[in-house]
Amino acid sequence: MKANKRTKLIFNTVFIYVFISIFLISCKKETSEEKIESTKSPNVVIIYMDDLGYGDVSFNGASTIHTPNMDKLANNGVIFTNGYAAASTCTPSRYSLLTGVYPWREKDAKILPGTAPLLIKPNQVTLPKILKSKGYHTGIVGKWHLGLGTGIIDWNETIKPSPNEVGFDYSYIMAATQDRVPTVYIKNGDVVGLEKEDPIEVSYEQNFDGEPTGKENPELTKMKWHHGHNNSIVNGIPRIGFMKGGEKAKWIDEDMADNFLNEAKNYVKEHKEKPFFLYYALQQPHVPRTPNKRFVGKSGMGPRGDVILEADWCVGEFVKTLEEQGILENTLIIFSSDNGPVINDGYYDEAEEKIGNHNVTAGLRGGKYSLYEAGTRVPFFTYWKGTIKPGVSDAIVSQIDIFSSIAKLIGSSEKTNDSVDLLAEFLGNSEVGRENIILQGSYGTFIRENEWVMIPKNDTAPSFIETVKIETGISKEDQLYNLKEDFGQQENVASKYPEKLKELKEKYELIRYN
Repeated sequence: MKANKRTKLIFNTVFIYVFISIFLISCKKETSEEKIESTKSPNVVIIYMDDLGYGDVSFNGASTIHTPNMDKLANNGVIFTNGYAAASTCTPSRYSLLTGVYPWREKDAKILPGTAPLLIKPNQVTLPKILKSKGYHTGIVGKWHLGLGTGIIDWNETIKPSPNEVGFDYSYIMAATQDRVPTVYIKNGDVVGLEKEDPIEVSYEQNFDGEPTGKENPELTKMKWHHGHNNSIVNGIPRIGFMKGGEKAKWIDEDMADNFLNEAKNYVKEHKEKPFFLYYALQQPHVPRTPNKRFVGKSGMGPRGDVILEADWCVGEFVKTLEEQGILENTLIIFSSDNGPVINDGYYDEAEEKIGNHNVTAGLRGGKYSLYEAGTRVPFFTYWKGTIKPGVSDAIVSQIDIFSSIAKLIGSSEKTNDSVDLLAEFLGNSEVGRENIILQGSYGTFIRENEWVMIPKNDTAPSFIETVKIETGISKEDQLYNLKEDFGQQENVASKYPEKLKELKEKYELIRYN
């Protein structure tokens, strides 16, 4: 009897232990599945800088300027040493970022005036559209510069089409750039703070009667123009283009960074309960460089250095908001710049005089507008707390690839012929990257494949832009560079490797003209 009781007791104990074990395993499995489920629809944030050079950030080795908030993200994510914008100027890169299409396929993808019609077609598939199709709320805060309307804009009425017609549920933007009119914020197609009795008029053709300009009235300016910026004066700064009216709607340049930051933070707070996509497009360090008084003189490098520090602070404050709202661990952040750096881009602001030993390109040749590497190779990293492991990748990646990669992430089948699915690379799970890419400068295109760069000859375009002191990358001879051996592109080896030159020219023409 005692043996039977003991056997029964042992059996019951084992049964209870097995039951508890199965229960705990089941709970653990459910918790794991819940965690996986919670990360199936991560928030996606693109932080996009304007004219930030490869060497302008300390996570890429800068020692004369420090970007601790950008560094914190970069050093805990994947830093791409071969990360590219689609072009060496703003509008083409922004077009490709949102469409996944090479900019040279769109003839109007060039630096646009503030009155240009919308470059993206309303029926075109865009990154925000595919995110919306998967239940995301989509927003843009900051610089747009992809055109608005259909050609003739009445700034005193709701502007359509705008970002809201190409996939964004919410938009708070400036139409073009900080140095161009109209100098107003536009929210969901409407100018913010506009008074009906003071309507806005904008022209890129001729001035309005009685309106002062930087060229005719230099005594009214607080920032002197160097080249190209001598039209309407707003807040003491001469601009590109002419504007009349809308006095109370005009922005205060020194408050722009704070204004965009607050909009980005508020967007996060209002939409944290469901997946969201935010395209946070900062204006720094594009001209005119107008740091808030909190940052004036902080870099010791003049306004250009000061606005980089301001932008770094903005990144830190924005990420702090994600953390405070409890969603940082479920947010993929992609950080990059629309093109490479330029020191003097139209104003006398001591950028040249105070640059010191700071190397904006980190040794790359060229800069903004250029076909050389510094024009398109830009700061680039991905960050996702708890999901992406820290690392540095030499894989060739492009902002064009964000389109297909995010589509893959959210389970969309959308893709383009130009955008490559590099989700594994962006998450730090692969270092394969692209085999090749066609990149655009102000005067043509070129191909990068593995360690090789081939720039086709051009007999008509200039080789140097005197006003900005940047080489265009144009030559009357074909150029071939091995970036592994010649990071700074100092030796054209086309004559040494004729077979490689021929191979790359054929690939270039196959992609470029088909």
